[in-house]
Amino acid sequence: MTSGFAEASDGARLYYEEMGAGAPVAFVHGFALDTRMWDDQFEVFAQRYRVVRYDVRGFGRSSLPGREPYMQVADLHSLLLHLQAPSVHLVGLSMGGGIALDFALTYPEAARSLTLVDAALGGFNWTKDWGGVGAAARSSGVGAAKDLWLNDELFAPAREQPKVSARLRQMVMDYSGWHWVNRDPGSWADVPALQRLDQLRPPTLIIVGERDLPDFHRIADLVRTKARNARIVVLPGVGHMSNMEAPEAFNITVLSFLRQE
Repeated sequence: MTSGFAEASDGARLYYEEMGAGAPVAFVHGFALDTRMWDDQFEVFAQRYRVVRYDVRGFGRSSLPGREPYMQVADLHSLLLHLQAPSVHLVGLSMGGGIALDFALTYPEAARSLTLVDAALGGFNWTKDWGGVGAAARSSGVGAAKDLWLNDELFAPAREQPKVSARLRQMVMDYSGWHWVNRDPGSWADVPALQRLDQLRPPTLIIVGERDLPDFHRIADLVRTKARNARIVVLPGVGHMSNMEAPEAFNITVLSFLRQE
């Protein structure tokens, strides 16, 4: 494995790790997490591919946002240019799925394929209120917010597995909590991804945990219905963190998809 920092256009530093050789596969993590959420995939996929995982700006070892506007998709593009990987297979979970989807729409020539795992979607009308954790951070401190976040219904299936729960807790406890107490100047596309799904070019695999929240199932159905070349796989018995809760089934599913592309 090699690791290092890539510099975004505004000087922000993005921490990354890579391993293996072959067609590049880039993994994008979820909110309040970091590269470690892909521990069950990193070495397995590196047996066949050049695997890259990185900390999104504001998380892990990457720079915190400053005052100036930036775009997560531009950060990812800068990282891939730094690594001389102009075209990659993208795998993103939750927030990372939203970033991967926007990236594929913004830089279609750079996305060989797209795997969206329990993904977020720009422009989606959420039925779940996500504001309570931020309110707790501002009123009672980041520590209280972390406890509230870890005990959210989102992670109920993951909490049933002690090892998975412990790994999640470690990542969330290491997270700065910056986004809960600051206004993030990061911006998304002017036209939300929801309104551009019919423009999605790369072959797309949609993975959703059977026990994930209804909003994520609705997002999966929206992408499958509107994208040109998308199919969906529901992983049985697991929730939002499907790659950690059922890593063997997850790996088999994604590797099978990638072999076809």
